Amino acid sequence: MNRIIPFLLLLLVALGVLSSAVFVVDQRQYAVVYALGEIRKVIDQPGLHFKLPPPFQNVQYFDRRILTIDTADIDRFITSEKLNIQIDTFVKWRILDPRQFVRSVQGSQIVAADRISRSLRDALNNEIAKRTVADVISGTRNEITDNVLTKVNDDAKQLGAEIVDVRLKRVDFAPEVQERVFDRMQSERKRVANERRATGSAESEKIRADADRQREVILAEAYRDAQQIKGEGDAKASQLYAGAFGKNPEFASFYRSLDAYRASFSKRSDVLVIDPSAEFFKYFRGAKGDLRGGADGAVPGARPSR
Repeated sequence: MNRIIPFLLLLLVALGVLSSAVFVVDQRQYAVVYALGEIRKVIDQPGLHFKLPPPFQNVQYFDRRILTIDTADIDRFITSEKLNIQIDTFVKWRILDPRQFVRSVQGSQIVAADRISRSLRDALNNEIAKRTVADVISGTRNEITDNVLTKVNDDAKQLGAEIVDVRLKRVDFAPEVQERVFDRMQSERKRVANERRATGSAESEKIRADADRQREVILAEAYRDAQQIKGEGDAKASQLYAGAFGKNPEFASFYRSLDAYRASFSKRSDVLVIDPSAEFFKYFRGAKGDLRGGADGAVPGARPSR
């Protein structure tokens, strides 16, 4: 029994030493092994690994996943137009070289994030100072982010980190200039609207005048064609009449007289004051030369001359 107790104590000490010499590296981590405060090796392969027990060697873990810096405060910048704008950004980064990361920021992610944020503000300030608000909002936004990403990534390499992405989440005018900018935008839109209305009215008048001119031309050509057709019809009718009447002159005279009688006596109230023996009543006379009419030989509607 007296021998078992020292053996158990020795076994417990051996197990404690062994457990302190064994460590596990996750696939999401880097492991940096220190020997008396000096980096001995960096392990980036997941699995079970061994080291000397403390205080001879110690292990510190670093996250190898992509990290995010999302600015809590919106930064202000001045454009080339001397206008204040507010920009909200975020940065995606990760630790690339644990040795350099430990030497530069003592392995602190907070210190590294602060230095990356300052580098980001400096790069944005340089880029935005050369551009207008329109460029920042839409015109050269991609170019701005590419340039900023390159600049910040160069600075981050000195920390042992890599910048994966930089994005501008929101770009707004500063409150003190918003109203002035909006008023100017409204005036510009009104000017464009008035200009387009004036252009539209001029085009409308031009189209209307052209339509009226075409209408007059069409009516004149139609009237000309109608008169030409009418003249040709009258000429053809006169030719047909002449041909028909030439075959029987007596019938032609009779037909014309009937037309004259029809036109003269179209109404019951029509009255003619004319000599009954006139040539006009040629076809009203009988075989004896008297007018065919009523009981007294008078023509209805005709008043004898005295």
